[in-house]
Amino acid sequence: MNLDEVQRAAQAQFAKQSHRYGRGHILENVDDLRAAAERIQLPAKAMVLDVATGGGHTGLFFASFGHDVTLADIAQPMLDQAMKAAEERGLPVRARLHPAEKLPYTDASFDLATCRIAAHHFSSPADFVRETARVLKPGGWFLLIDGSVEDDQPEAEQWLHQVEKLRDPSHHRLLTPRAWSDLCEANGLQVRQALLNPFKQPDLNWYFDTAATPPENRRQVLELVAAASPQVRQLFRIREEDGKIVWWWQRLTLIAQKRSSMTGA
Repeated sequence: MNLDEVQRAAQAQFAKQSHRYGRGHILENVDDLRAAAERIQLPAKAMVLDVATGGGHTGLFFASFGHDVTLADIAQPMLDQAMKAAEERGLPVRARLHPAEKLPYTDASFDLATCRIAAHHFSSPADFVRETARVLKPGGWFLLIDGSVEDDQPEAEQWLHQVEKLRDPSHHRLLTPRAWSDLCEANGLQVRQALLNPFKQPDLNWYFDTAATPPENRRQVLELVAAASPQVRQLFRIREEDGKIVWWWQRLTLIAQKRSSMTGA
């Protein structure tokens, strides 16, 4: 694969930390997927692409309904973990190794493309959305779930970007709901839903451990938390519980549908 600097960093990070994303990870809870799936109308055996599948939780959720699922990731160890989980559950899926910004599929191949808690690592969200739109069939669906910051909160957005970049240097950027919606609309994807749902993160040390954050970076994150403005503290609900620092991530669930080439609907 011909990868750029951001992609190489993500590949290295998730290859190294792949063992942390399987059973017991917070993404194993698929309540957000169940809620989103109620808004998406799929054929009985849909063609589904799960981009940056990680531990495979999203792709396997849709495979459990009998859909034809391709698990894609930039890191082979992640795909190995996801395929092992699929085998354990008796779910027939396929795996493909590639970045999110260049999809090796023909036009109009899929009924649904998903990406869950991964897009903030992509070097080019614009390329990702454009490629996603290309491989979707007319009337096909795009489901994006990722961390975000509500529109028109530049201070909070910058603060969170600093925290995330220190915690995990392979992090690239969290986009606002408006930014994601604009990318979708520019590529023929009509946004049907773009909702922010606060999601309580485990304590900060768990978050450090998941990313193997270096000690010096941990210290800097703690300084940022201590210096956070009242506005930032209120928006992310930063506080201590039983001596642990906790906060509420703003998690975006965006559902979009590819317009029909004939009707534009």
